[in-house]
Amino acid sequence: MAAASLSRRLAQMPPYSYRTDPQVPPFPDDKGLIVFDGVCVLCTGSAHFVLKRDSAFAFRLTMAQSALGQALFRHYGLDTKTFETNLVLIDGRAYAKLDTVAEVCRRLGGGWPLLAALRWLPHPLADWLYDRIATNRYTLFGRTDACMIPQPEWRARFID
Repeated sequence: MAAASLSRRLAQMPPYSYRTDPQVPPFPDDKGLIVFDGVCVLCTGSAHFVLKRDSAFAFRLTMAQSALGQALFRHYGLDTKTFETNLVLIDGRAYAKLDTVAEVCRRLGGGWPLLAALRWLPHPLADWLYDRIATNRYTLFGRTDACMIPQPEWRARFID
């Protein structure tokens, strides 16, 4: 699959398509869901960033390594081992790569919605930038030996 086609392919899928996939366990989808690499320092840092700023409780999170994360990655045709994109579901629609940053920031308070302008970058450029960071994220930012354990005050916002 060509990297540039991922956003188009996800946009063409019907909303809530995962609900009819028997491989995807049911989960509460009344809020956005962020699926991220739980051993990537950059990815877990991004999860912390969202949790600290999501005062409206617009998002739940799950790790790509979880049963739900794995099922969603398979459903959307994403690699279930390298996790070179995060995945965000909002109103049943899937977003990947830099679109996830734009869509999540759009829903955070403060000045963060300004970062939604990232979605106006041409997809080939946005994908190229995202892919450079994603491919080198462990080298640049580090990796842990085990998935993050959510702080007690955030535990209710995670789906296993």
